[in-house]
Amino acid sequence: MDINILLVLQDFRDGPGAFLAGFLSKMTWLGELNTAIVIMALIYWCVSKDFGAYLLMGWSGNRLVNGMMKVTACAYRPWIRDARVVPYGDSITTATGYSFPSGHTMNAATIFGGGAVRKDLPRVLRVVLGLLVLLVAFSRNYLGVHTPQDVLVGIVAGTLVMWLTVKLMQWVKIHPEKDLLVVSIGIGLAAAVAIYAAVKPYPVDTDAAGTVLVEGAKMANDTFKGVGYCVAFLTGWILERRFVQFSTDISMIKRVTRCTVGVLGYYVVSLIFTPAIKDCINGAPGTFLSCYLQVFYVSFLFPWILKRFEKE
Repeated sequence: MDINILLVLQDFRDGPGAFLAGFLSKMTWLGELNTAIVIMALIYWCVSKDFGAYLLMGWSGNRLVNGMMKVTACAYRPWIRDARVVPYGDSITTATGYSFPSGHTMNAATIFGGGAVRKDLPRVLRVVLGLLVLLVAFSRNYLGVHTPQDVLVGIVAGTLVMWLTVKLMQWVKIHPEKDLLVVSIGIGLAAAVAIYAAVKPYPVDTDAAGTVLVEGAKMANDTFKGVGYCVAFLTGWILERRFVQFSTDISMIKRVTRCTVGVLGYYVVSLIFTPAIKDCINGAPGTFLSCYLQVFYVSFLFPWILKRFEKE
């Protein structure tokens, strides 16, 4: 049933619906990891520290949930299940790991769904943000990289995590002394997910020629990324609260400066230092450390630089 839906969409995409492919490719870009991180970083540094921390906290939880669900279900990508499914353009290059649930959709459920569940935002804005989640989710089906159940579960799980994060951040605001407890529990859960992904058995299916269709250890790479992102945010968040305490109550010129310098620094980290770490350290440790550095820069290193530089 799910593959048949993708084939119907594929026929439409390759025929009268070709004009939508470019637009939905841009929509799917909104759910990519680097896009999500940069958007959340800019909000955290330049717009609202509290709202940015909420998004990053929820996203960290979503990455853990997504990683655990992927290595539990071990669902193959649509084109592996049925060779008739041909993903659009180069969209297959960003489709890493197992298929269920959709990581792009859960990223969108964090950034946009995270705003949609916040009752303190204007209703019109919340509706628009909800529509963006649906567009990103549908784009994954339209491009042929995820099945309907992948994105539906991604929407539900991602939005649920964000709703729980609203409650968590409200509780931390009332009990600020409990922040270390939150971090300890979060890191403990991340460690448990990493161990689970490392020791669990993975299916080994082969094609008619005897070639292994999917290497489970390679697919688990997405889970170790999520663990790195989660631990990085939690450690950066607690360190910032203890030793930095920067503010987003600043002038417009400072906001623009932070945006420009911060994004430039992020791309230096992600395009230079991250690949260097992966080249030097193989396997899960290299994946963990490279992803850790990216988000630790966002949550602590750049705010620490800001506090020192802007003070001077």
